[in-house]
Amino acid sequence: MQQALWWLAPLSAIVALAMALYFYKRMMGFPEGDEKMRAIASFVRQGANAYLRRQYKVVAIFFVIFAVLLAIMAFALKVQSRWTPLAFLSGGLFSALSGYLGMRAATFASSRTTEGAKTSLNRALQVAFRSGAVMGLVVVGLALLYISIFFLFLTRILKFDLPRTTVTMLSFGMGASAQALFARVGGGIFTKAADVGADLVGKVEAGIPEDDPRNPATIADNVGDNVGDVAGMGADLYESYCNSILATCTLGVAAGLGFSGVAVPMAIAGLGTLFSILGIFMVRTHEEASQAQLLRGLNRGVYLSTILTFICAILVILWVLPEHKGLAVSALTGLLAGVIVGWSTQYYTSERYRPTRSIAEEAKTGPATVIIAGLSVGMQSIGIPVLVVAGGILVSFAFASGFTQPALGLFGIGLAAVGMLSTLGITLATDAYGPIADNAGGNAEMSGLGPEVRKRTDALDALGNTTAATGKGFAIGSAALTTLVLLAAYLQEVKANLVKIASGAADEVVPIEGAVSRLADLKAAGITFFIEKYNVHLMNPKVIVGMFLGAMMVLVFCSLTMRAVGRAASKMVEEVRRQFREIAGIMQGKAEPDYAACVDISTRAAQREMILPSLLALIIPIVAGLILGVAGVMGLLTGALAAGFAVAIMMANAGGAWDNAKKYIEGGQLGGKGSDAHKASVVGDTVGDPFKDTSGPSLNILLKLMSMVAVVSAGLVVKFAPVVAKFLHISF
Repeated sequence: MQQALWWLAPLSAIVALAMALYFYKRMMGFPEGDEKMRAIASFVRQGANAYLRRQYKVVAIFFVIFAVLLAIMAFALKVQSRWTPLAFLSGGLFSALSGYLGMRAATFASSRTTEGAKTSLNRALQVAFRSGAVMGLVVVGLALLYISIFFLFLTRILKFDLPRTTVTMLSFGMGASAQALFARVGGGIFTKAADVGADLVGKVEAGIPEDDPRNPATIADNVGDNVGDVAGMGADLYESYCNSILATCTLGVAAGLGFSGVAVPMAIAGLGTLFSILGIFMVRTHEEASQAQLLRGLNRGVYLSTILTFICAILVILWVLPEHKGLAVSALTGLLAGVIVGWSTQYYTSERYRPTRSIAEEAKTGPATVIIAGLSVGMQSIGIPVLVVAGGILVSFAFASGFTQPALGLFGIGLAAVGMLSTLGITLATDAYGPIADNAGGNAEMSGLGPEVRKRTDALDALGNTTAATGKGFAIGSAALTTLVLLAAYLQEVKANLVKIASGAADEVVPIEGAVSRLADLKAAGITFFIEKYNVHLMNPKVIVGMFLGAMMVLVFCSLTMRAVGRAASKMVEEVRRQFREIAGIMQGKAEPDYAACVDISTRAAQREMILPSLLALIIPIVAGLILGVAGVMGLLTGALAAGFAVAIMMANAGGAWDNAKKYIEGGQLGGKGSDAHKASVVGDTVGDPFKDTSGPSLNILLKLMSMVAVVSAGLVVKFAPVVAKFLHISF
């Protein structure tokens, strides 16, 4: 029975990849438009491909170096599985592949969406959304297929037992997390450097509209939408999806559920994938649809997928684990939490609601009040997501275990994370749709198409802003649950390494922070045993220091990424001003700007500036572990989770609200385009750009990558932290 359910995952993965190919072929069959539309789309596509090629070369060097270090840990120091380097490399490869394939579909879809807008609003929506579905289905398909193949390889060929298999597979998540951080940070710096440069010089100084072909940074701005919001977001949610499934399987086995602990999360993920495909076919609208009707058209598919997944998840749990019926509530909690976080994000960032309109009202008195109002809205917006996720943690833990079995309760939290991400196929499709619609609007503007086409692409673009903001909220909420599950998985990795060390000891004992424990005790021990032995409590100064370091990491990371965007944007502003000044005829439309120069500035800045933030995320957990031990690492991850979740929500929602306040004014309110209120709102949007598209979204991955680095380096910490502590005289 469990075997049959487990096979749902690889089978649904194959179906998802087949449907992704189908949607891609259908999209490529639509007309691409006239020669000018094709040329603009080609510029964007070439720029995006050139950026990814350069990024992947830089990332490949890092992956090779880190794989060598992991090999030393595995073969020389004996503190890691010998399969970890392979899992790490393949995890990064599949993450990069999913981002590339999704971005390829997006860059081919933009001009076809614009051409579809000549026919009808519904045709344009269908082209854009089903092209976004390629991204969603590729991500879930590749993730489930790889996890399934790796699981079969370890259990059927290498004959690993379940505990060893699930712990070994966790290292796959580190490769996905590392690639995701490079993609998110690099893509975010690229897109926002171009966006800020285009807005400040084009809109504010030159007074030309958005996506005007006279603006030299326009093509770079459109390229950035693809590398940041498609490839970057895809890699982000790919690693959330993988890590939540892998960590939950590990906790299920640790809770004593055996193969059922693996089959249930895999089956729920597989069912969610199949129902996501059904939901994608339900998305449609009609001509002259309002913004609310367009949003309902998208939500129809999302809600259908969610409801069907919930019903089947209950049946799976009642069938496989009838003695743990409360786990069904845990899975439901994750699904509901994802929906509520999405609603909250829509409320705080959509121009239909008071928070965003209040920011627009403040634009009447200048940019300073716009900034103040946006920060206020962003800070207020963290309330509902934090309460929902916190409540979800308590509910999923309580119904899974009744607070009497911690391991089972943590498995319940893992199921909540898997439940939230189970319909990723369609939720990611709604998110990837946004930059496709944005590029379609840019293509229409640069091609000089009629007002009716531009009206339709503007409607799709406005909807895309809302879905993009919702997607960021969803990504942050899922990251919080995934990181919490990885915290528990970290202790399982500690246990596995202690057992490994103890089994090689002559007296079958191993030191734990100055104490000893027998091998038999270690094998039977639960998570609470290690919490007690390592003194993971608030009276341990190592935990407190770790928490401070975790909170510090969040803000230092944001500082590095914000300053990176600022430096790159300054160079972009100088280049755009230079071209306006030196190339005669640009403003009259008689000369073509040097688009390639702006693309090159963003590309170089992104490659250079993404290194330091990424290295910090990789190095700090290892250094903290060696100096502060297991207790310090738990404090580090907890502090980063609490601070990072709140700051990420604040930045993403503040940025989204600033953006849509500007859109609200551009729609004809408060003086419309060119008014003083509009210029003030552009300043707010410019500040919000790195908030919502660079620093905020990158924090999701920072939290998960730090957790994954801690998991992979657990053996190193277990073996050498006592030695370092003794040398530094901090063995307390």
